[in-house]
Amino acid sequence: MGGEIEVRTIDYHTGGEPFRIVTAGVPEIPGATVLERRTNASAPEIDRVRRLLCHEPRGHADMYGCFLVPPDDAGAHLGVLFWHKDGYSTACGHGTIALGVHAVESGLVQADPDGDTDVVVDVPSGRVTARVHSSGGVIESVTFRNVPSHVTARNVQISVPTASSEVTVDIAYGGAMYASVPAGAFGLSVEPRHLTGLIALGRAIKASLKDHPAARHPADDRLSGIYGVIFYDEIGPGRQRNVTVFADGEVDRSPCGSGTAARLALLHADGFTGELVHESITGTTFTGRVVEARGDTVIPEITGMAYRTGVHRFVLDPRDPVGPGFTLR
Repeated sequence: MGGEIEVRTIDYHTGGEPFRIVTAGVPEIPGATVLERRTNASAPEIDRVRRLLCHEPRGHADMYGCFLVPPDDAGAHLGVLFWHKDGYSTACGHGTIALGVHAVESGLVQADPDGDTDVVVDVPSGRVTARVHSSGGVIESVTFRNVPSHVTARNVQISVPTASSEVTVDIAYGGAMYASVPAGAFGLSVEPRHLTGLIALGRAIKASLKDHPAARHPADDRLSGIYGVIFYDEIGPGRQRNVTVFADGEVDRSPCGSGTAARLALLHADGFTGELVHESITGTTFTGRVVEARGDTVIPEITGMAYRTGVHRFVLDPRDPVGPGFTLR
């Protein structure tokens, strides 16, 4: 592998969910667009950086982060490839919020110290805008306008080995495909004490929907496939608690930004027109609303906040037998 590898990052959390932004140490990722670069990032010399940062002993099974790449054109400030322990995702709302904070804090985008500053980001699923609100030079919140979101299918019946009967899920796209189901359908609730069972169910539901027609993106097959399963509880008017189990059993500690967009698409189709307070399993919240409707498609906006947790210099000693690391889940 040659000499020592060094990678530098700035870490944030959004609603409790980590987001590791790589600032140096990634080979150039080829491609004319962010979506093309997502495919090319699987090259071994690039992907080992993802594994190095995401796997133990430098990361963990629920780590999340990104590579910064050029935007698709001059209309955006930056491009981004989102990653987790199992690969590269098409969207990430909590990451978009963190990128808005990072762009302003780092000076990448000149900000209004008393007002709103738009940070435009090209992600694999399209172009999103993070509107950073500051007061007295201090960032107070970030609202990101997501890609067009829509309901894909309602009342899809699937068989889950651990359930006593067939289960009905709804499928919606919010930058990635999500299956939604009440936790109560399994006699559970969105609480940490039920997390092990919800993870197992999330994996089983995702496996049951593999290659299902409802999980196909209508315009670009590279965006197809169920990314996550959202278990939710109704906890009051305009308020839900959720946990999103994504990739291969990863748990979103935040309320899940792109998942919130998918939930808004479903709720809007049911006639909901208010503001959704979306709570996570850790108790953190995003607020979401539909700001525009185009037939069956909606444009959601989700508000949250990210906080910097560290600045890191990671190294890989070529003598290290563990190499880029491992995962135990």
